[in-house]
Amino acid sequence: MNSRLLLLLVFCAVSQRVHAQGELPLKSGDRITISIGAIPDNEVVQINKVYTISDNGTINLLHIGEVRASGLKPSALQRSIEQIYVSREIYARPNVLVSIDTDQTARQVYVTGVNKPGPVPYRPGMTLSQAIQFAGGPTPFASMKRVRLVRGARVTEHNLSRDIGNPAVDVTLQPEDQINLPE
Repeated sequence: MNSRLLLLLVFCAVSQRVHAQGELPLKSGDRITISIGAIPDNEVVQINKVYTISDNGTINLLHIGEVRASGLKPSALQRSIEQIYVSREIYARPNVLVSIDTDQTARQVYVTGVNKPGPVPYRPGMTLSQAIQFAGGPTPFASMKRVRLVRGARVTEHNLSRDIGNPAVDVTLQPEDQINLPE
């Protein structure tokens, strides 16, 4: 089998797995791996590597310079890089794969009113009750009837005293969510 065809098949399989897990927007400080196929072999080593998104939200790529990455999901960054290379007539049909280095890119939720208050590592699919349990469970004085979820400027209240597991109440979290169990 042609090595480029094999590389393309691997890209597709990994890309589908990333989409199935759900994508998070990239942010400054995230470490991402970029792999590009269908380009000259002598340039693969120069481009295919791990990048850290800069404080200004960009990465620096061969031939095209700075590319905005912060705020984009990996699939959107893939399309953006492909479009830039094609529109500038650098590569005819590059196949770009962007993946987040999850070992080095920490996403967190913050929990108070629990036995171990503070940040909890975010995991895709994590719910309110799971984050509370990862933080050591509620303190003896905390109320599971009025759990507050702060997401950006929006605050919602959830009764987890009897509805754990109900997706309408025990909602799925997003990175940087704040959870408070009041006394």
